[in-house]
Amino acid sequence: MIKAVIIDDEINAQSLLEKTLDRYFPNKFNIVEKCISVDSGVLAIKKYEPDLVFLDIQMPEKNGFELFKHFEVINFEVIFTTAHDKFGIKAIKRSALDYLLKPINHLDLAEAVKKFEKKNERNFAQRKLSLLLENLNVNDQNVSKIAFPTLEGFELIHTNQILYCKAESNYCSIKKIDGSAKTASKTLKFVEEVLPATTFKRIHKSYVINLNYVVRYHKANKEIELTNGEKLPVSFRKEEEFINAILQNH
Repeated sequence: MIKAVIIDDEINAQSLLEKTLDRYFPNKFNIVEKCISVDSGVLAIKKYEPDLVFLDIQMPEKNGFELFKHFEVINFEVIFTTAHDKFGIKAIKRSALDYLLKPINHLDLAEAVKKFEKKNERNFAQRKLSLLLENLNVNDQNVSKIAFPTLEGFELIHTNQILYCKAESNYCSIKKIDGSAKTASKTLKFVEEVLPATTFKRIHKSYVINLNYVVRYHKANKEIELTNGEKLPVSFRKEEEFINAILQNH
């Protein structure tokens, strides 16, 4: 079943949507929570981790768009629901799965559900591949080549070819010593965990570096210089850990 959360300040609108889902999609949806505000919706999403969120836009105190400020990673799909069509373009820019105008027509709802199911099938295949790659990489500190998930599949990269990794929202850019860069469809945290801890160290919230390619450290500027001439920042919180790692690595 599709685990879903409904966020709408109008109780009648909540009930109507739930009844429409029950009528036209029997045994397909499990509505785990119905919320009347963005704040209660955030709590419900974090608690239940739904597959899909039906999100009203125009609500008191906070509108639906503000919900996204509470999540670093959006791992659920969103269908916007509103009585005001002026929000349509903005909703599309938010990359919502779909946009439904109230009162919700069951045919439009059916199209939105179809879109979700198709997208979910693709995501499931990607998750299976990612799980395989995680199982291949986890706890193997001697691995010289690592499989990084990409939007197209995965790419094998020798760890000694990696200069540094940079956070790019929910993705990670892997900069190689030949100057090229590859984009992994995983966060920097994921990439950091599969890289050999003896060689790679996080120096900043946005950077994990290969210690073997550090040329010098500028203490006054709090930045390192790599063999290719690039300079990257070192956060105050990571400075001592980085210096100790350099000393132990050489």
